[in-house]
Amino acid sequence: MSWEFNSVAVVGAGAVGLYYGGRLAHAGENVRFLLRADFAAIARDGLRVDSVHGDFALPQVAGYPSAEAIGPVDLVIVAWKATANGGLARVLPPLLHADTQVLTLQNGLGNCESLAEIVGPQRVLGGLCFVCINRVGAGHVRHSAGGRVALGEWQADERGRAALLARRFKAAGIPAAAVGNLAQSQWEKLVWNVPFNGLAVAGGGVTTDVLLASAAMEAEIRALMAEVIGAARALGLKLGDELIDDNINRTRPMGPYRPSSMIDYLDGREVEVGPIWEEPLRRAQQAGVAMPHLENLLARIRQRLAARA
Repeated sequence: MSWEFNSVAVVGAGAVGLYYGGRLAHAGENVRFLLRADFAAIARDGLRVDSVHGDFALPQVAGYPSAEAIGPVDLVIVAWKATANGGLARVLPPLLHADTQVLTLQNGLGNCESLAEIVGPQRVLGGLCFVCINRVGAGHVRHSAGGRVALGEWQADERGRAALLARRFKAAGIPAAAVGNLAQSQWEKLVWNVPFNGLAVAGGGVTTDVLLASAAMEAEIRALMAEVIGAARALGLKLGDELIDDNINRTRPMGPYRPSSMIDYLDGREVEVGPIWEEPLRRAQQAGVAMPHLENLLARIRQRLAARA
């Protein structure tokens, strides 16, 4: 038994959805974008990606104002922020046929569970994007570093879906690999997201270069990373200490990079507090692991968001 896809719907036209959906469309895949606020602008001007791996543009984009207008597809890619997951029960059903699979490219923990409640666990896959991208305007994305995607099955499946997705992503110029343990990849990404997104918000909007310019702040980053690694190990996952240096060393060349949660905070949008900080802390505590640095960071984030409100 195998699975193939010939049509794709991208739900979420932010940086992640436009970049990865755009690369698939540029390679000739049949990609349909669910567009809201940017619908008119993208219909008029198309999609533009400024990328360290080569700029490209799509003068014409298959954009639709509703899931009903898109209709059933073979693969749904959920790329909006997890703060919008309350809309999944309304958006996903019109996109499904009997064999539609659903891939989340969202940050943090708990997103696969949210999808499974709506579409059934047998349809769900997860992907982690290790990339520096920002949406700088309607239909305009800037890609400054990275781009690797780790793709995994949320539940064991014999159809080789993750491997197929990895092949098709690579054919579109996206470095991708199927992973045997999706949870491990999720926690590996949290090693970066927890400190850099978190401290950027807690500091009131601080870019990564500023965070790494201070020895005291770098020490806090390292302590947070070590806590994430320790929690993952307590949950049976094999994360190595080398992830600390690896993540810091790959962040230094990014310059004044604005993490996505910082952008959401500065723009007055809801921040993904639940999946990135609350859920990892909850799972660690359930496993009997203390994370004092994360608890302190979460309190600072909540205080900063409360002051903004």
